[in-house]
Amino acid sequence: MVQGRATSRLSQLSSHIAPPSKQRKRSSKAKNALPADYSDLMAQMATMKTITKNPPASSKGYARQKASGKMWARERIELFLDKDSFREVGAVSGTTTWKTSPTNALQESVEGFVPSNNPQGFGQITCPVSKQHRRVYITADDYAIRAGHADGSSHFKTLYGEETALKLKIPVVKLVDGSSGGGSVTTIKQQGWSYLPPLVSFPAVIKQLDAGIPNLGAVVGPAIGLGAARVVSTHFSVMAADVGSLFNAGPDVVAKATFEEGLTLQDLGGPDVHCRNGTIDNLAPNEAAAFEQLKTVLGFLPDCGDLQAPPVLPDSWSGDTVNREDINLRSIIPRKQGRMYNPYTIITSVVDKTSFFEIGRLWGTTAITGLARLGGRPVGIISNNCESPTGGALDPLGSQKLTRMIKFCDVFNLPIVQFVDIPGYAIGTAAERGATMKWGVELAKAYFASTTPIFSVVTRRCYGIAGAVMIDSRSPRSVVAWPSGEWGSLPLEGGIQVAHRAELAAIAKKEGEEAMKKKYTELDTEYRRLMNPVRAANAFGVEQIIDPKDTRSVVCDWVKDMYGLVMVERLEDRKARRIVPTFT
Repeated sequence: MVQGRATSRLSQLSSHIAPPSKQRKRSSKAKNALPADYSDLMAQMATMKTITKNPPASSKGYARQKASGKMWARERIELFLDKDSFREVGAVSGTTTWKTSPTNALQESVEGFVPSNNPQGFGQITCPVSKQHRRVYITADDYAIRAGHADGSSHFKTLYGEETALKLKIPVVKLVDGSSGGGSVTTIKQQGWSYLPPLVSFPAVIKQLDAGIPNLGAVVGPAIGLGAARVVSTHFSVMAADVGSLFNAGPDVVAKATFEEGLTLQDLGGPDVHCRNGTIDNLAPNEAAAFEQLKTVLGFLPDCGDLQAPPVLPDSWSGDTVNREDINLRSIIPRKQGRMYNPYTIITSVVDKTSFFEIGRLWGTTAITGLARLGGRPVGIISNNCESPTGGALDPLGSQKLTRMIKFCDVFNLPIVQFVDIPGYAIGTAAERGATMKWGVELAKAYFASTTPIFSVVTRRCYGIAGAVMIDSRSPRSVVAWPSGEWGSLPLEGGIQVAHRAELAAIAKKEGEEAMKKKYTELDTEYRRLMNPVRAANAFGVEQIIDPKDTRSVVCDWVKDMYGLVMVERLEDRKARRIVPTFT
């Protein structure tokens, strides 16, 4: 009985395993059959990529791009990145015209393809001078396709790129030529309805800016609307002088809205407008030079200030030595009051040779800002500019420029070295109308809200609220002075007249003008004697008076300390959110 059941069960299993005696063979020519290896889909993508990389000669947009002296978007990417390092994201995003096979309803081929007008992806660059290799996420507007206006995929790709860079903590580079996916009225016709304008990528951008993830932009064509906003909302921006411009709306729209007719792109928003008002940081002669500036700035910065210190090079990277002396600095400050000197001479003498990179040379000229290295260690540089029209007194744009620089250094953990020669805030009717004090207080907020270390070298004047703002925001404060230093609540010129007005007026009335002038000279002499900076050092009003020739070694020693345990502690505090720098 048991044996019978076993035999029956074995027979059932055999019938399941054994193939049928007459198995039906699948016809290789069955209707709607598709390749087993997906070669048809691979061919579709290959066609799209070929079209993307080889614009047709009939393309009016591409021809216009080249005729205007501009590089094509993909040429820019190739020039900016190291050779063969570009890995595109969304390589086949775009609008496709499909053709169905007459013999196979499931098989399609690409009849036409318009790629997305914002190629972007990952790549590697080599920073000038330092030769560091850095990974970046790069986006480039393709003005040849709908002038960079929204094409259905650019918003999604841009959001993906910004959020991915935030997640991976890698720098973002934006080459702006057009609207960067901004709106066009033709979108209404295509979609059949008008949308409330979104700004989906900006939350990620704000987080990048405050986390110290480098966000760098170049204007390499007309930056319009959203494109203008994207390049302005970066840590550093540069405009190519030969092709760049920036505006909220183009000349045609402006003519209808404000009746300003006949404007060119340069008149409306060229370099002479936006590189002088602070909208764009720097100017470059052409696209290639603009790209070099972006790479140079990146060479000073970490990939993420929340987690890293700036990249340090060997002490002797430039062939310089930290103990180098410059005897010429002893005589650069004129002994005679009121005479000017070239502040750039001091900066370039003190920092590592060839390392100074200025930011914002054409705007806010009462102040000088930039990046440099001291003993191979990156620092931010701040200096007053006595050769400016105000004689170094800070005006509104100067205060805005310094505010931006301090926040920049704070998010990137860059110690600041500043050369102080400030007679105060700018005065007069123009200064008052320009809200000098308002912007001066905004500068004070930046100094006192930031936490990056600051070292001050008082080369000459340090007066009033402006002087106090610059040197007194750290505890303990690090301040040294040259023998040429002078300071107080306000300069003697005018100060004596204010403080001794009644006394001088009485002498003039009783003894005459000559007696009053003599008394004024006596007071001036007395005050200048008492303002001897050595007297301040006697009272420890200044850390020390140094020989100007030793400035480099003194500053290099300080910077070295700031990159030691001070930097370690700072990074720990940032990771624990005990300090939270903000650029925005």
